[in-house]
Amino acid sequence: MFANILIGLQNAITLPALIAMNFGVFFGIVIGALPGLGVAMGVTVMLPFVFGMETNVGLLLLLGIYCGGTYGGSITAILIKTPGTEAAAVTVIDGYELTKQGKSGKALDMALIASTIGGLISAFTLLFFAPLLAHQVLRFGPPEFFSLGLFGLTIIASVSGKSVLKGLLMGILGVTLSTVGVDMISGGQRFTFDIVFLYGGLGLVPSIIGLFSVAEILLKSHTLSTAKAQAVSKLDSKMGLTRAEFKESLPAILRSSVIGTVIGAIPAAGAVIASFISYSDAKRRSKHPELFGHGSLEGVAAPEAGNNAVTASCMIPMFTLGIPGSVVAAIILGALMMNGLIPGPGLFRDHAPMVYSVMVGMIIINIFMFLQGKLLLRTFVSFTKVLPSLLMVLVLLMCLVGTFAVNNTLLDLIVLIVFALFGYVLNKLEFPLPPVVLGMVLGPLVEKTLRQSLLISDGDFSIFVTRPISIVFLLMTVLSVFFAIRRQRKLSK
Repeated sequence: MFANILIGLQNAITLPALIAMNFGVFFGIVIGALPGLGVAMGVTVMLPFVFGMETNVGLLLLLGIYCGGTYGGSITAILIKTPGTEAAAVTVIDGYELTKQGKSGKALDMALIASTIGGLISAFTLLFFAPLLAHQVLRFGPPEFFSLGLFGLTIIASVSGKSVLKGLLMGILGVTLSTVGVDMISGGQRFTFDIVFLYGGLGLVPSIIGLFSVAEILLKSHTLSTAKAQAVSKLDSKMGLTRAEFKESLPAILRSSVIGTVIGAIPAAGAVIASFISYSDAKRRSKHPELFGHGSLEGVAAPEAGNNAVTASCMIPMFTLGIPGSVVAAIILGALMMNGLIPGPGLFRDHAPMVYSVMVGMIIINIFMFLQGKLLLRTFVSFTKVLPSLLMVLVLLMCLVGTFAVNNTLLDLIVLIVFALFGYVLNKLEFPLPPVVLGMVLGPLVEKTLRQSLLISDGDFSIFVTRPISIVFLLMTVLSVFFAIRRQRKLSK
């Protein structure tokens, strides 16, 4: 194994590979920071260009975009309350609050450090423990996925702000919205009103951009100049984190990195779920849970470590089993197969130098991401000093162009506008928006796996309490609800 790692290192530090990784990271950060474009789109755009390259160089380019883009989504989430990627939706909660307090530099620095640590832990896990974790993933069936999704839904209590009741209502709304479209089991139509566009459901990208970005622009439009001027005037002279701030957030970063690594190895779980679970865990264990939602550095560190820890671990089931752990992993799986490489145990046996160069390259990619992030940190912060009205126009333009570019249809823009107006009203009424996103993300997973499980068991619900992994997630669900109720009672006293 160590001989293969050494060969992989030699292949990963060749000049073409280093150039590909650096360019991929830079391009990924830019794409990730542009609302609506997304990491998957960035990887897809570059896909045609990798076929003229060596296989490992092309894969490292795509993985650089993946890692850089996952981190890049936090930049606009922190600075202008516009998550560049779906996985950065949780970072908005505390990141933008820190920006309003003039601590955008610290928030960006924390996001970069947490992203790097999460990515490195995930990359080392991919390198050393891929076969072991992939073997455990084989034990996941519909009951296990249902229990995981149910546990994820309990996190709504942690992102509900002051009112858990309002958060639950928004979570139910999100789950309801996720049912729009053609029923995945029976083929029947639900809430489509005979509109063909709705057969495929409501797009998550236009929904999130409308709720978080355009709604914020509408909300701030009448006081835009004053609000942004205050935010910029509060920028602190000390851009980076202090040692004490980093030390205080380090336990949350490490725990979230482990959470993201494990979730990433589970196919279809994804970075969004990892970021929500990481945020909930950090809030529950924090010495200062009252700061969450009001500008907590731990609230930035946890989701960023969690979602970046998915980047390498989602490759574990792909390399060893041929099962992609995320959308981007599926795209890279296609790139492998187009080059005549079939993922699975035979890939390690027949193409070990290529596989290990990619796995070692993931470690190098995260180091490059940290270096580039450090070099461009002040540039990111200075972005807030742009004329407020011009900044919001540019953001709105990026939102519209990015949303249209996903499917090249004007109907996505209609969804964006509807959700923007909806988000504006909810903001005015002080309803939390993250639970809506959580419900829309987890709703399909919970519904699909529940129905599959009941089909397997012929309607017997005991299937969920007779499988060890499912029982573990159900116990975690009960504990999560218990701690949420106890915390709410303490706050109400």
